[in-house]
Amino acid sequence: MRDPQLETLVAESSADFALLDSGHGRKLERCGPYRFIRPEPQAMWAPAQDNWQADGEFVGGSDEEGGGRWRLSDAVPPGWPITQAGVKLYAQCTPFRHLGFFPDMAPHWAALAAVSQGAEVLNLFGYTGVASLVAAQAGARVVHVDASKKAVEQARANAQLSGLADKPIRWITEDARKFVAREVRRGRRYDAILLDPPKFGRGPEGEVWDLTNHLPGLLADCARLLDSSSRLMVLTTYAVRLSAIALDGLMQPMVAHLPGSVRCGEMALREEARQTLLPTAIFARWKPDTP
Repeated sequence: MRDPQLETLVAESSADFALLDSGHGRKLERCGPYRFIRPEPQAMWAPAQDNWQADGEFVGGSDEEGGGRWRLSDAVPPGWPITQAGVKLYAQCTPFRHLGFFPDMAPHWAALAAVSQGAEVLNLFGYTGVASLVAAQAGARVVHVDASKKAVEQARANAQLSGLADKPIRWITEDARKFVAREVRRGRRYDAILLDPPKFGRGPEGEVWDLTNHLPGLLADCARLLDSSSRLMVLTTYAVRLSAIALDGLMQPMVAHLPGSVRCGEMALREEARQTLLPTAIFARWKPDTP
């Protein structure tokens, strides 16, 4: 095995999202016409400005399991349309402090779009479907899997909003490990696979997901769904005590039968106030080497 090739993937501001400022364990963001303050433990520095003005703030818990609540002005609706990576979706203030999508995924969306023409794409832990819609719009046939019926329903609503409801997307509410194991038994193959697993979770039939215990087996099965003609596999993880180098070490031997290489590193948002980077997640990405 070679030493990891570390990269930083940076998501820049877009018309409908920007990281405006960050500091003292919080971040100030613009999402569509609204501004929000959310917890951000990695923003250990002082903010550029002290007098943040926002339409809503998530207060209390600061981890993925929740433990807090939103304080919103009356102006903030239950959902509002925005555009990301060329597709439309409904942003929303979720109980887990999210906004209905992850803007730092923009570099992965771009990489996926670049390989999606005529591709078979598997989007695991697909959430509200931005990656699935990006792939479908670029010409892929997509299988979108998430254990949450609510998330899949929201993804379908986003497809309708984007005018992509008639695209070849299979919407599946199922435990990711069960689905992938069945695809391996069927001898299926994919051109691109995305995995964005949580730390902990439960499937629709009460199946328990624990990242550190279950990720190696799932990733190994995903690698079995790729072949020498495949184009991409992306793994991202948030808010876990893992290193990008650990993800690289996990993925490398599993794709050793494939041509190409693994890159790993950090994902980050660029802050508008000072153009500094706010780290958000870690990733490992396999793809064929370019000539």
